[in-house]
Amino acid sequence: MPKIFNVNADCQPELHYMVDITDRLFKIKEMVDRGQYFTINRARQYGKTTTIQALGEFLKDEYLVISLDFQLMSEADFESEKEFVTAFSREILDNVQEIPENIEELITSYAEGTAKKRSLPLLFKVLSLWCGQSEKKLVLIIDEVDNAANNQVFLDFLAQLRGYYIKRRKASTFQSVILASVYDIKNIRRKFRPDEDHRANSPWNIAADFLIDMSFSAADIAGMLSCYEEDYHTGMNVESMADLIFDYSSGYPYLVSRLCKLMDERVAGTREFPDKGSAWTREGFLEAVKFLLGEKNTLFESLVNKLSDYPELKKILKQLLFAGKNIPYNPLNKSIEEAEMFGLVKNSGGNVVISNRIFETLLYNLFLSEELVDSKEYDAGLQARNQFISNGHLNMRRVLEKFVIHFHELYGDQDETFLEDAGRRYFLLYLKPIINGAGNYYVEAETRSRERTDVIVDYHGEQYVIEMKIWRGNAYHERGERQLSSYLEYYHLKKGYMLSFCFNKNKEIGVKELLMDGKVLVEAVV
Repeated sequence: MPKIFNVNADCQPELHYMVDITDRLFKIKEMVDRGQYFTINRARQYGKTTTIQALGEFLKDEYLVISLDFQLMSEADFESEKEFVTAFSREILDNVQEIPENIEELITSYAEGTAKKRSLPLLFKVLSLWCGQSEKKLVLIIDEVDNAANNQVFLDFLAQLRGYYIKRRKASTFQSVILASVYDIKNIRRKFRPDEDHRANSPWNIAADFLIDMSFSAADIAGMLSCYEEDYHTGMNVESMADLIFDYSSGYPYLVSRLCKLMDERVAGTREFPDKGSAWTREGFLEAVKFLLGEKNTLFESLVNKLSDYPELKKILKQLLFAGKNIPYNPLNKSIEEAEMFGLVKNSGGNVVISNRIFETLLYNLFLSEELVDSKEYDAGLQARNQFISNGHLNMRRVLEKFVIHFHELYGDQDETFLEDAGRRYFLLYLKPIINGAGNYYVEAETRSRERTDVIVDYHGEQYVIEMKIWRGNAYHERGERQLSSYLEYYHLKKGYMLSFCFNKNKEIGVKELLMDGKVLVEAVV
């Protein structure tokens, strides 16, 4: 059977095209060799399960690996200490082959409920006995511990692990314990009583920091694509395609694999891209991005659900996206911590930024869609849509001309605060129905601020760069023109667009063109 790109469950080398994570496994093994306990906490579908499955194989020659999955245990298994000990023992028997006879007999009595007493202290005494007599040191790996983190019995379990770790020089215990979860077990907060009281989950404060980067680099992606190219000979430029995938995904494992899967299975074979060779091009990639942003997948659903569960997240994200607010990164800020934990933002040079271009566009689309019903801008763009498309080409100058007229009629007398907070959002609402179904846009994170935001529109393989800026005087405006000209050079474009929101009472609204460094700049002022 030919290999495929996989986005469901763990990846297996014999079945799936995969990034080579050997270097990561060596780094994790170094932590195991040092006897560290730690949590691999990353966002949903970030390759945690694939990593720990591979890690189990990687360690098995030197260590006895006990690899369990709390997802296979039911909620009832965490209702009491007895039930947990029974379920935990059952999982050990189902997943570990090398169990000494005397240890297996004791664990079986817990699993079958025949032991006179079932408690965590007794279970850990058995596990300690096993660690002490085993020729190989034991490593405990538990996946999906989020399923257990809402229960007091899980805290008691962590407390036992902590206790044995602290007295490891006097009592035998695991060489290393590795927990995999979305939440950071060191500081997770959960409800424990009906009266809504909360408390910190502290028994895991022995955990070492897990600083290994699990995202994929452009070189990682290129390695995977090279394997694919050896099988299909598409003629793609592997390095350029890898760079393009990385630019949009920032190496988020699910997004990397999903984009590849879409090009391979959904884009290839369409009328515009009849074969794999035409699909694995820049144009085919942008078509895959369009497919991705238009689908309802488990990762996107999870992210949207988090915005409902944690309302402060939405506030921060809107400030980043629409207001261009500079938010300093502070891991002690609860909202920032949550947004980072769920994979929505990251620390970039001491500031909070959206994690990747795909998430950014997804969030723009989501937040803008919440305004569509009552949006005059969206309705205007929708009604005038046919005016802007000619022979499959987008007339961006015409878009700006009509937007200037419409915006001035509605908001010409608004103050500076309104323009700063709403102007750029309204342009995106106006633009969205015009390119919907045939194109995408994204906001260049490097230039987004209160003063300036660059929007890059991809429409039928053509790119348009629009600089949206707040008017700060002629000198600032001229500097913006030079910035846009250099930006066009980077994108190999001859024409660019500038939309300025001006507060001057005597401003001259409208659209004009000028030449700069051999580039045509189309400037609109509202």
